[in-house]
Amino acid sequence: MNPFSLPVADRYAVIGHPIAHSKSPDIHAAFARQTGQILTYDKRLAPLDDFAGSVRALIAEGGRGANVTVPFKLDAFALATTLSERARAAGAVNTLRFDAAGVFGDNTDGAGLVTDIVVNAGIAVRGRRVLLLGAGGAARGVILPLLAEQPAQLVIANRSSDKAIALAAQFALHGPIVAQDFAALEGQFDIVINA
Repeated sequence: MNPFSLPVADRYAVIGHPIAHSKSPDIHAAFARQTGQILTYDKRLAPLDDFAGSVRALIAEGGRGANVTVPFKLDAFALATTLSERARAAGAVNTLRFDAAGVFGDNTDGAGLVTDIVVNAGIAVRGRRVLLLGAGGAARGVILPLLAEQPAQLVIANRSSDKAIALAAQFALHGPIVAQDFAALEGQFDIVINA
C-alpha cells in the first residue's frame, strides 16, 4: 500500500421513507471507531415507488450493504437474490449485503430485540404475556425469536386487523400467538413492543 494514500472507506447506508430521524449513521460511526473500521454510513430517502432504484444507486456508488427500515422491509425481501433462514422465515429483510454473488438479505430485528430484552434489560420473556403493536416487516422479524423464548401468549394488534390476523395465522404453528383488534385488547401485558 502506498504510504501516502488514504485507506478507502467501505460505504453503507440506511434506506427508508421517512429517514431524517434515523440515528443509524451515528451508531455505526461509533461502532466503526470502536472497532477501527473505516466506513461511511449515510441516510437515504427512497421514493416510495422505487426502493430498488435506491439500492441500485448505492451499489453503483460502491456500496457494500444497507440497513432497511420502514416501509421497505418487504421490498428488500423481494429484491434479495439470497436470503438467510431467519429472513426467509420472517418474509422480511432489514439488512442487505452486496457482493459478487448478488444481494444477500438478512433479518436481524428479532435477534437484536430479544437480546436487548433478555440480556441487556434482564427481562424474561418465558411465561409472560407479550403485546406486539404492528404487523409490518419489523413485526415479522421479531415473532419467531419472541416465540422461541416461550411466552405464555404473544398478541399482535395492528391498525389493520386483517394484517394482524394473517400474521398470527402464518406463525400459529410456532407458539401461542393470536391477533386482536386494538379495541378488543383486554388484560395486562408484561411486555409491550412497538414494531
